[in-house]
Amino acid sequence: MKIAIAQLNYTIGDFEGNKEKIIRCIRQAKGDGAKVVMFSEQAISGRPAYDLLNDIVFLERCNETLSEIAKESTEITTIIGLPLQIDNDIISAAAIIHNGKISRYVGKQNVISRDERYHLSRSHGYEFLRVEGRNIAVVLGSDIYSEHDFGSDVDVIVSLKSTRYSCGIIERRYDFYSKIAYKTHSNVIAVNQLGGQTDIVYDGSSFVFNRRGEAIVLMRSFEEDYTVFEVDGDYPPIKIPVQDKARNVYRAIKLGLKDYFAKNGFKKACLGLSGGIDSAVVCALASEVLGPENIHVLMMPSQYSSDHSVGDAVKLAETLGIKYDIVPITGIFDSTTKALAEVFKGTESDVTEENIQARTRGMLIMALSNKFGYITLNTSNKSECAVGYETMYGDTVGAFSILGDLYKTEVYELARYINRKGEIIPQNTIIKEPSAELCPDHKDSDSLPLYDELDAILYRLIEENQTIDEITTAGFDIGTVLKVFKMLISNEYKRYQFCPVLRLSTCTLGKDRILPLTYDSSCLL
Repeated sequence: MKIAIAQLNYTIGDFEGNKEKIIRCIRQAKGDGAKVVMFSEQAISGRPAYDLLNDIVFLERCNETLSEIAKESTEITTIIGLPLQIDNDIISAAAIIHNGKISRYVGKQNVISRDERYHLSRSHGYEFLRVEGRNIAVVLGSDIYSEHDFGSDVDVIVSLKSTRYSCGIIERRYDFYSKIAYKTHSNVIAVNQLGGQTDIVYDGSSFVFNRRGEAIVLMRSFEEDYTVFEVDGDYPPIKIPVQDKARNVYRAIKLGLKDYFAKNGFKKACLGLSGGIDSAVVCALASEVLGPENIHVLMMPSQYSSDHSVGDAVKLAETLGIKYDIVPITGIFDSTTKALAEVFKGTESDVTEENIQARTRGMLIMALSNKFGYITLNTSNKSECAVGYETMYGDTVGAFSILGDLYKTEVYELARYINRKGEIIPQNTIIKEPSAELCPDHKDSDSLPLYDELDAILYRLIEENQTIDEITTAGFDIGTVLKVFKMLISNEYKRYQFCPVLRLSTCTLGKDRILPLTYDSSCLL
């Protein structure tokens, strides 16, 4: 018996477009002699739809689309995910369509992620169906992670998934499903969502493991794919490739950025290009994804900007072939400080004047965005967002952040990957000491620990939720840890006002880690 697996990139609410993709695959599956074709969780609607799931018109469109898909599902069994209203509850369901008719629904029992638990209710969980004399268990989403006794006569477990990409998830997913296949002594097929949806990237990476827990089909990551699996076929085991972290992050960002623009109908982007590593990486990725003809950057040197910063920025822009303008901000800075001179009389120059520079740059880049209808790309990284090393309404401006969930050290790894086949980002940008250049001879290390140490501490605080004692026991200086901890806690208010961040880690600030603004932080010490 053949089972077709369709890994497709859906758009939330584009019922017509999603339907056309689905029907095209159903027809292909029938032409390939498949008896079953399977699609991912919430394929019909796209995911996550959030409060659209509370809209009766949205749910009706799901049902109408399902009925049209059912008409195409003659001589084949289609298993496809959609949100479904049962009485007053909205559930994530798999519709089972047999010979052109919807025979029943399988509902997801474990609703655990923050992206769905406020919008979906629990259902009854996995069920079996029989096709061509084969016993098939249908499991949705996180239900696969529960302990199940599928019995000894199950032939195939099909898992409809919508698991977002995060660092390390692909290898962990392979490892878990290998154990499930071995434990149940069943063929296990998983089909995952694909594509960028707002701040989420679904990586696809669908697969089949045999009864011995060996991988026998590995579908592409970060790309649409389709394959047919023969249940009785003699497939040699596939060696699971080592996952290259930088490569996966690179591909995830490209897919997330591409779909953010395409699915919103955006065409062109702008950003401030400083000569530093963060803006260089954003610029290089945006140029590759959107095309150099669709990128416009401003270089905005101040009296403190080094010659090499402007030179590195110009070199990158010319290498990429993108449009750039150099707009010095010294005059604007001087006129601003002059206007405030009487107000600031008797005070010393401090971070206030530094922030005027950042806010001037933010104002100029947003003016460029407004004038020409560009989407501004933010260039902050996770390290800066975590400790508040950024200026509100300055370098925090932007409609979308593609680096906001990557630590500074990871941005450097990404830059080196971008340069894997030759220099795109100037080598000097990668090797020079990081600096915001907001005052004479300024370096980031004047205000922060070195990024290797800072990121190691932040990772333990954020991703691993370790305590101060646990981190210091691991060998970190108590004074440095406390400094970083206090910076992390005291800058939550900035993160509340930050733009959407493409989620790439296991704990994205503002999404997976949300703290109140008014509380006594000593409760965490």
